[in-house]
Amino acid sequence: MRKVRILIGLLISAGFLYFSLRGQDFNAVRDAFRQVTLWYLVPAVVLYFLGLCVRAVRWRLLLVPVADVPVRSLLSINAVGLMANNVLPLRTGEVVRAYALSKRAPVTKSAALGTIAVERIFDGITMLLFISVSMVFVSLTSDLRHVAVLAAVLFSIALALVMLLAHGGSVRDRFLQVALGFLPGSVSERAGRMADSFIAGLGVFTNWRSLLLVGGTSILAWSFEASVYWVTARAFGGEIADVMGVAETVLTTGIANLATLVPSSPGYVGPFEAAVILVLNGALGLTREMALSYGILVHALLYFPVTIWGAIEWSRLHLSLRQVEAHDGPEQTVATAGARQ
Repeated sequence: MRKVRILIGLLISAGFLYFSLRGQDFNAVRDAFRQVTLWYLVPAVVLYFLGLCVRAVRWRLLLVPVADVPVRSLLSINAVGLMANNVLPLRTGEVVRAYALSKRAPVTKSAALGTIAVERIFDGITMLLFISVSMVFVSLTSDLRHVAVLAAVLFSIALALVMLLAHGGSVRDRFLQVALGFLPGSVSERAGRMADSFIAGLGVFTNWRSLLLVGGTSILAWSFEASVYWVTARAFGGEIADVMGVAETVLTTGIANLATLVPSSPGYVGPFEAAVILVLNGALGLTREMALSYGILVHALLYFPVTIWGAIEWSRLHLSLRQVEAHDGPEQTVATAGARQ
């Protein structure tokens, strides 16, 4: 089954790559890259890493009901998880994060995955907020509206389920009792412990002040990432810089990251570029060549620096992929939900 899922992801990525590359004038793509002012890429990377620092602070807020974990440790683990998502299939990075945290702090893997599920929901809500704000200034094509509506439905369902688990009380307990009742005794007992641990990771939903802090840090973290898109447009100059204002930037950020919900190859190659083309070419009127060159450069800035950093942290933490896979189980289902970061 795992091999089938990997194959499906690769085929989907191939389809999006075909969409992105078909009809392209690659000489024009090359000319677009020649316009890039390279020194702009330095502040772009710095802004991205500042966003990662804010994400570590957010994860600490989510973990407060479970354990007090230093931000520095969470920053390293986040880098490892992003690296794993970029090079391994099936969003393995989320499982790697949960496993690494369980080895560095008194947090079970299930509880860690609970906090990661909350992260993904807040990420999705933030992307929808970005798109909603941008719609005041930018006219969306029908394709972009469909992406936004579908994402809104999915994240509304996910949020409702998480709220039910966090506040369901007797209703939640009866549901879990019925669901676990179909499993053999030993499996049911283990699944019950995992469920309790996972629910513990949703503790932030019991404190409105913490929820507001998590929401605020989510917006701040994604604003830093959106600034990477904005600075990259300045690096290209010309039409791309003229078109990519604040509203256009947050729209591109939102759509590009929602597109990574689609099962795909490691690093989301294909869906990311296709989403950028849908915005820049479909809604903003730039040529497909400009849109593709911009999408490739933004993707590279979001991919290579954190992948290199994550590989270094992986070595420092003495992690083993074999150990992660040995501890992988039903908990991985949460890793398939959520936006790219």
